[in-house]
Amino acid sequence: MSDDAKVQAPTCGVTPHLTIPGRGGEAAIAFYTRAFGATELNRHLAEDGERLRHAHLLINGASVMLNDEFPEASGEQNVVPRGVTLHLQVDDPDEWWARALLADAVPVVPMADRFWGDRYGKVRDPFGHTWSIGGPIKG
Repeated sequence: MSDDAKVQAPTCGVTPHLTIPGRGGEAAIAFYTRAFGATELNRHLAEDGERLRHAHLLINGASVMLNDEFPEASGEQNVVPRGVTLHLQVDDPDEWWARALLADAVPVVPMADRFWGDRYGKVRDPFGHTWSIGGPIKG
């Protein structure tokens, strides 16, 4: 396996692959880097040299892939993400929460101590995707 193929491969398990509405892929990479400490592993532009065909990020040790929408391939335009929440289990949920809000995420469910033993909340990113952030309650 070439080094490039190794970088492209997901790390393991289920890997979310997000379609970013319009041509927001470049901005999404910048947001995920600021909000969630993402590391960009690779990026490929489409033949038009403008749209993001594929990007592979590492967030909190897991792969996340993303692309701009391609209505000519999917038949859909102005995709609105719904029905899925991406969960981040982290060591310090308050730190991750604050960083996400500073990067312009919008609170959906307030960060609070929950009955199951985690500190937990949800945010929506500027591209419409919902992220939950959870971790241990510090006492």
